Amino acid sequence: MNIDRLIEKIIDKKNPSVMGLDPKLELIPEFIKKSAIKEYGKTPKAAEEALFNFNKGLIDACGEYVPAIKPQSAYYEMYGVAGMKALLRTIEYAKKQGLCVILDVKRNDIGTTAEAYATAYLGKTDFFGEKISVMPADAVTVNPYLGTDGIKPFTNYTDSFLFALVKTSNKSGGELQDIKMENGKPYYYAVADMVKKWGEPSIGKYGYNAVGAVVGATYPEELNALREYMPNTFFLIPGYGAQGGAAKDICGAFDQNGIGAIVNSSRGIMYAYEKKKDPENYMLYAREAVLQMRDEFSDITLL
Repeated sequence: MNIDRLIEKIIDKKNPSVMGLDPKLELIPEFIKKSAIKEYGKTPKAAEEALFNFNKGLIDACGEYVPAIKPQSAYYEMYGVAGMKALLRTIEYAKKQGLCVILDVKRNDIGTTAEAYATAYLGKTDFFGEKISVMPADAVTVNPYLGTDGIKPFTNYTDSFLFALVKTSNKSGGELQDIKMENGKPYYYAVADMVKKWGEPSIGKYGYNAVGAVVGATYPEELNALREYMPNTFFLIPGYGAQGGAAKDICGAFDQNGIGAIVNSSRGIMYAYEKKKDPENYMLYAREAVLQMRDEFSDITLL
């Protein structure tokens, strides 16, 4: 998988959105948890089963309509080994359904440690001479604030791609990202320059490279400016829906062909059943949320 193949999935499904999978046990419908507890007791294994079965239901309901999923690693790491097993099973299941997997890990380190992270998520680990993919994502998110040393190991995997944090959707992100440089521009433009440089060798057939940028939907003016500043950089856009971003805020992220970005929604899809107070039919309401999101972007992207 490279960025061209993600773009082709977006075009094929006429949907520039990614379904975030950030499950918490307390929010998973009771019938799923009760089934897992009945079989395994109140154990980590039951947690693994509940997390995976919830995700599987979401993929079954929405996989036909979305090009990709984006699991946030922290929501699995909090459950230890059981959570990581659920994450691996989720990734493997999604890929069997033909979905792209963007693993949101926001890793940041240098040297051999960065190489180890890149191997874990994008490469193959050596087990006594046998090479095995241990967490086979198609893409990862990375934190670029340690510079090139922390990014280069991830760019060595040419079948994969990554998204570097540039202008994030959280309120306090500006404490660092908006600091003015000597040229008067905010600091995130320096990060944007690095991201462009890292991506230059990997321009694909749609004009985008394999080093994308995370740019939040909650700052539409900055988003529009960065699209103009980074014409060959594909955007991953958080902040839509529950965080306040709307489709109209994101229209500037897309090029004249309706591509250039993929927009994340997690809570708005996963827990759409809460508004209906009908957890038994969570799959139905998740599908409705995905289709509504797709339709909101149809006029904007012209896909």
